Order: sequence, then C-alpha cells, then structure tokens
Amino acid sequence: MREEAGTLDRGDGVRLAWRRLRGRGPGVVFLGGFNSDMTGTKAEFLAGWCEARGTPFLRFDYSGHGASGGRFEEGTIGRWTEDAATVLAALTEGPQVLVGSSMGGWIALLLARRMPVRALLGIAPAPDFTEDLIWARLPPEQRAAIEREGVWMRPSAYGPPYPITRALIEDGRRHLLLRGPLALAAPLRILQGQEDPDVPWQHALRLAAAVTGGDVRVHLIKDGDHRLSRPEDLALLGETLAPLLREDGR
Repeated sequence: MREEAGTLDRGDGVRLAWRRLRGRGPGVVFLGGFNSDMTGTKAEFLAGWCEARGTPFLRFDYSGHGASGGRFEEGTIGRWTEDAATVLAALTEGPQVLVGSSMGGWIALLLARRMPVRALLGIAPAPDFTEDLIWARLPPEQRAAIEREGVWMRPSAYGPPYPITRALIEDGRRHLLLRGPLALAAPLRILQGQEDPDVPWQHALRLAAAVTGGDVRVHLIKDGDHRLSRPEDLALLGETLAPLLREDGR
C-alpha cells in the first residue's frame, strides 16, 4: 500500500497539500501543531503504523504550513479549522479518529462539534492556547506591540522566531472552548508530558474536567516534553490509538 499525495484547492485558489493511505475500517487523521507540518516524527510514525495495519490514514498541511499554499501570517484558528474540514470532507469517508497534536488538539475538538467523529486523541492538546498560553503570559509591552503593529515575532525553541498576529489572538477568542462545559460524545484520550514547557500538564486536566462526556482518559508522562516524539512516546501513542479503532474499544 503506497501513500498517495496531492493538493486540494480549498475554494479560493490556496492549495492544501495532503498525503493519504487507503485501507479498511475506520481511518486516522493527523492534525498537526502550530507552525508544524505533516512530515514530523509523529506523523511519520502514524503513517507507518497505519500502513502496517491496513488502516486508512490522512495527514495534511494547513495553509501557510509545510507544502501548502498561503501565508502563515494570514492564518487563524478559524481559518485552519476550515482547512481541516475541507480536507476531511474531500478525502475521508465516515467518522474518523482525529489525532491532534498541540494546536491540532484544539482543531480536533472544534471539528467534533460540527461533524461525527469516532474518537479523539490529543497529544499535548492546546485548546484556547492563543488566549491562555500566549496572550495571558505576555508582558504589557508585547501586548501593546501586537495591538499597535499587528504582529510580534515570538522566539521559538524549535527554530527561528515566528509571527503572533493580532488576527490570530482576536480570532482565537471566537473559538474558546474551556470557558464552560464542553459537550463531547466521542471518546477522548490525552497524552501529556509533565515536562512540557509550552502546554502545562494542568491544561490537559482542565480540558478533561470541562468535557461532559464520561469516556475521557488522561495519560501523564512524568518526563515527557511537548513533542512526545521519543520511541517510548510513539509506542504509547500506538497503544492508545489501537483500541479506538476496534469495534469493542478494548
């Protein structure tokens, strides 16, 4: 089984890059993180994991990310959620297991509010991160710079600085999920490192507490970082994902 690759026009001339494995049974969709792409360690692991099992698998790049068109600075949570919805509608059949990494966990939750999903698996999921993990942590002078200039270049431990725009912050406020109960019918699994400098482990517990559904499990990895890309982290990812694809859920 070979992975197909292509691009999809989202409707305005911006083309979204994707890769897909065909297979049998419920499928897996990987939703990447902020300023990440579909060629990262977790996405590559899932591609091999699904290929070995004959499981359908889809990964893609949001606009402004990786191989997709568009400008990163023009992206927002709402825009990238629409990108994801467009790709899922065109390239999947039936409810999928959504595996969301960091920002992808937020987007997975937003998708689950508007379409049937089989299950969600969040890897350091970061709903509301624009407000609670970026804006709330900024000193007044950096907030003022964003409001005045429309952008601030945020230093990154993973590469060069990247832009945080006023549009990203303001649009994020329209998609906040943790301000009250969060209705979720699908099972939710969360893998969270306790040494994560970007998404505190308490954020995962806050998400779990907000969900009104009963099928929620949080796995804390005491020495885990934000990426959770070590061999033992990837093994745990596979072990957590497998039951979500089985009919009995065990």
